[in-house]
Amino acid sequence: MIVPADLKYTRSDEWVRLEGDTAIIGITDYAQHELGELVYIELPSTGDQLKEEVSFGVVESVKAVSELIAPLSGEVVGSNETLSDDPSIVNKEPYEAGWLVKVRLSGSLPSGLLSAAEYAAYRAH
Repeated sequence: MIVPADLKYTRSDEWVRLEGDTAIIGITDYAQHELGELVYIELPSTGDQLKEEVSFGVVESVKAVSELIAPLSGEVVGSNETLSDDPSIVNKEPYEAGWLVKVRLSGSLPSGLLSAAEYAAYRAH
């Protein structure tokens, strides 16, 4: 399981990379591995509002359908359009080319996000 040290994580297996006032969100290596090969991804549109702890999309694999849970609140400023044609990019590169959305934060990062060490320990159980 790959857990980059520079990201923040949720217990629902999303990751967050902060770049200024913009947060890039994706699903973790653990999540993509558990789901198996992704075949469909539904993401919000630019301009949509994300609300912390509320579903903002869906990932569907050959094994299961899972909701994506927003790790923070803000306005969607970009969705990874390439994933609609090839959702398996998330399986290959969950932390780089497989990012899901970019969100302009409405406030600061939530305090409940986990560090890489905390997330790795959480998933080790």
